[in-house]
Amino acid sequence: MSIIRTEGLCKNFGDLEVLKNVNLKINQGEVIVIIGPSGAGKSTFLRSLNTLETITEGSIYIEDELFCKAENGKIVDAMDPDKHKAALLEMGMVFQRFNLFPHKTVKENVMLAPIHVRKYDKDIAEKKAVELLDKVGLSDKADVYPRRLSGGQQQRVAIARALAMEPKIMLFDEPTSALDPELVGEVLNVMKDLAKQGMTMIVVTHEMGFAREVADRVVFMADGEILEDRDPQSMFSYPQHPKTRQFLESVL
Repeated sequence: MSIIRTEGLCKNFGDLEVLKNVNLKINQGEVIVIIGPSGAGKSTFLRSLNTLETITEGSIYIEDELFCKAENGKIVDAMDPDKHKAALLEMGMVFQRFNLFPHKTVKENVMLAPIHVRKYDKDIAEKKAVELLDKVGLSDKADVYPRRLSGGQQQRVAIARALAMEPKIMLFDEPTSALDPELVGEVLNVMKDLAKQGMTMIVVTHEMGFAREVADRVVFMADGEILEDRDPQSMFSYPQHPKTRQFLESVL
């Protein structure tokens, strides 16, 4: 059973077609890495999955059940509101920017959503936060404020915060692009560990080494379309589409 699937997904901003007929199926436990040039629609695709952007046409299915369907820029069919909200909570998202609350400690940042959204008891949320900070290698920073952390540490806190909601799927939108080069590895290592533990992940990134090492499938997007969807070995050794070859030659 697919955990998430898109059919004929289109997204326009005015006259600009950003996504064109995107069909993608992700199975539980898969790590899908989406690569491609800037402006390809990669981030818009992620933001469409969790409704940060309203799709223009097409359908999104979650666990083979219709999540939402759009025609002419309007949602014409969707899950009932309670199920829709619950499905959204199953999607954690990590952005380029960390968006931590500066006036709250690291631990408080991780505890906030489980308490206010999941309605967890404070003690349970705190125990979970401590476990997750240990998981991302930041147990010693629990009572520190975000401004005292490096960018890599802040991004690891952002990952812990997303995991605190116990999502079934994690969306990563270029999570290392705002980091200094020497800090990239610490974030990628946390993501590699998540992949080993079976977390379903869709990752938009320019880190080709990560794509090659961790992905089950690599998806190449250009001009709002998926041009190739293959295993990493095939994608990097024998790219089929001229635009894929051109892109990989420019980044490898």
